[in-house]
Amino acid sequence: MTRNFIFFALLWLPLAALAGESIDTGNTAWIMTSTALVLLMTLPGLALFYGGLVRSKNVLSVLMQCFAITCMVTILWVIGGYSLAFSNGGAFNDWIGGMSNFFLAGVTRDAVNGTIPDSVFSMFQMTFAIITPALVIGGFAERMRFSAMLIFSVLWFLLVYLPICHWVWGGGWLGQMGLLDFAGGTVVHITAGVGAVVTAMVLGNRKGFHTRQMMPHNMTMTVTGAGMLWVGWFGFNGGSALAAGGDAGMAILVTHISAATGAFTWMMIEWVKFGKPSALGIVTGMVAGLGTITPASGFVGPMSALLIGFVAGGVCYTATSYLKNTLRIDDSLDVFPVHGIGGMLGTIFAGLLVSSQFGGAGLAEGMTTGSQVGVQAIGVLATTVWTIVVTWLVLKFVAMFVALRVSEDEETEGLDITQHEEQGYNF
Repeated sequence: MTRNFIFFALLWLPLAALAGESIDTGNTAWIMTSTALVLLMTLPGLALFYGGLVRSKNVLSVLMQCFAITCMVTILWVIGGYSLAFSNGGAFNDWIGGMSNFFLAGVTRDAVNGTIPDSVFSMFQMTFAIITPALVIGGFAERMRFSAMLIFSVLWFLLVYLPICHWVWGGGWLGQMGLLDFAGGTVVHITAGVGAVVTAMVLGNRKGFHTRQMMPHNMTMTVTGAGMLWVGWFGFNGGSALAAGGDAGMAILVTHISAATGAFTWMMIEWVKFGKPSALGIVTGMVAGLGTITPASGFVGPMSALLIGFVAGGVCYTATSYLKNTLRIDDSLDVFPVHGIGGMLGTIFAGLLVSSQFGGAGLAEGMTTGSQVGVQAIGVLATTVWTIVVTWLVLKFVAMFVALRVSEDEETEGLDITQHEEQGYNF
C-alpha cells in the first residue's frame, strides 16, 4: 500500500512541476486584483474626478462619455484590438499586430501568457485600453457632440492607441529598440495628453473661456474620484510587473511616493503664490506625480521617486498655467500639461534614473545612461508626432460626416439636457 502511494506520488511530481511552471496562482490572483483596480480608475474614479471638475449642467455628459467609452473599447478589444496590439504581425510586426487573435481566438480557459492565464492578461490590458481614450475626454469636455465623440474615440483608439501599444509592448519597433515604459508613459499618458490638446485646439475654446470663471461644480466629487485614482494606480503600475514579486512591490512603493510628493509640491506652490492651498491643486498635483512615475515605476527606487514627484509637481503646474494663461488653449481639464508633459518627463526619467547608481534596476543590456536616454527621447518624439498627426486627421475626417461641436445655444444650455435629455441634479 505504502509502495503504491509513493509510486503514484512520484508520477504526480513532474505533472505538478509542469503545472507550476505554466500558471502561478499567486501571480494570477495579483493580476486579477490589478485588473479590477485599473477598471476602478475609469469607472467610477475618472468619471467622478472629471465630473466634479465641469459645471453642473455638463456633469452627466462626462459620466456618460466615460461609461460609453468603457463599453465601446471593450467591444473593439474583443473584435480585434487585443490581436492588433499583442499578436505577431508578420511582415508588418514592427508597426502593428496580426489577426490571429481576432474575436479573442486562442484565448481559451487553458491558454497561458507567461505565468498567468491569457484571459487574465487580455483583460488586464483591456483596462489600459479603456482608460486612455477616456482621459482624452478632459480636452474637449463641455462642448463636443456625443455622436462625434463616439466616432472620434473609435477611430482614435484604432489608429493611435493600438499601433503605439504594439510599438512599445507588443513586439514593435520601439520595444525592439529597448524603450523603457513600464506601465504606459508613452502608450497611455503621452497619447492621451497630446490627443486631448489637439482636440481642444481643433474644437476651439469653450464659450466664455478667459472672460468668466468656469469653476468646478463639485470638488467633493472630484476629491473622491482622485482618491480612487490614487488607489487604482497601484494596480496600474504594480500590476504591470505581471507577477506578485519584488518588481510589483517596488512599483507600488515608488508610485505612492511620487503621488504624495507631486501633490504636496503643487499645493505648496499655490500656497506661496496665492496665499491659500486648494483642494483642486493638491489632487491635480497627485495626478501629475502618478502620471510621471508611471513609465519609470518598475525601474527606479524610492529616492528617484521623490525627485520625480517633486519635478512633476513643479513642471506640470507651470505647464498648466502657461497653456491656459499664455497660449490660451482650453484643454478643459488639463490633460496635456498633467498627463502629456508628465508622461514625457517620466519616460525620460526612466532612462536617466534606471542606472543602479541612482537606486534603479540597472540599465538594459548593452545600454549606457546616455544611449538609453536617447532611446527614451526617440520614443517620446515618435509617440508625440504620430498622435498629433493622426488625431488631427481623425478629427477632420469625423467633421466631414457630423458636427464636432454643439451649437452655442446647446453649449449655453448644457450637454446634459441637449445631448441626453437628463439632468445631474433635480433641485
